[in-house]
Amino acid sequence: MRQTSLIRKTMETSIQLDFSLDGSGASTIQTGVGFFDHMLTLFAKHGLFDLSLTCHGDLDVDQHHTVEDIGIVLGKAFNECIGNKEGINRYASITTPMDEALSIVTVDISGRPYLVYHVEGVKDKVGNFDTELIEEFFQAFVNQSQINLHINLSYGRNSHHIIESIFKGFGRALDFASCKNPRIVGVPSTKGSL
Repeated sequence: MRQTSLIRKTMETSIQLDFSLDGSGASTIQTGVGFFDHMLTLFAKHGLFDLSLTCHGDLDVDQHHTVEDIGIVLGKAFNECIGNKEGINRYASITTPMDEALSIVTVDISGRPYLVYHVEGVKDKVGNFDTELIEEFFQAFVNQSQINLHINLSYGRNSHHIIESIFKGFGRALDFASCKNPRIVGVPSTKGSL
């Protein structure tokens, strides 16, 4: 079963997570950051992941620790669930429109963490959410999941639409890359390991 449960407690956040790669897109998410909850719900729905997540963070300070630490825990969960990587597609590149916005999310489940984040023109805030934290979330996820992730915004004007396009595409790309392919025998690498 490609699923896991994790608990992480620090002086800044307390996180409990249940995650399944082979789910139906069901989620229950309570982070205390409404816009981020919405994005994670979209990620789970379009990635067909089952995700239950609660976080109690030091939101009286700011949203940074909550968003980054969730990236850490979710990335670690993904890495645990993907296992030895035998039989997976490994790669995916997804283009996702959201009204006037268009983003491209490309994934390689390579065992080598690297983030490319080319997203320009997003406002500093969506509601009370600090949009600079989106990149922090993805960097934390990449570091723990050990994936190569490229996020490129082709165009867009509305910051909500841009970020929504990215999270939907992220879910869809991770889903395809992590899916088992019956035609692939062993690890999808000429080196024999990932």
